[in-house]
Amino acid sequence: MPLAKPGFLSGAILGFAHTVGEFGIVLMIGGNIPEKTRVVSVQIYDHVEALEYTQAHWLAGGMVLFSFVVLLGLYTFNPTRRKTT
Repeated sequence: MPLAKPGFLSGAILGFAHTVGEFGIVLMIGGNIPEKTRVVSVQIYDHVEALEYTQAHWLAGGMVLFSFVVLLGLYTFNPTRRKTT
């Protein structure tokens, strides 16, 4: 188990980052209940349906930035990363 800890941590972080952007499963399981099951991906969908592209672009840019920060943190703080000298 101790040797698998970095793999479990990486898998959990990547799974979380993927779930943040998930769209279909959120609507299928949680529905679209206002103020209860609101996630960013559903909000982007609602903005596009209402032809509010500027708001949709801002939210999509925020999701890209968030995913970049999560992946940067994952690769920066990964203890098993090879050190090149």
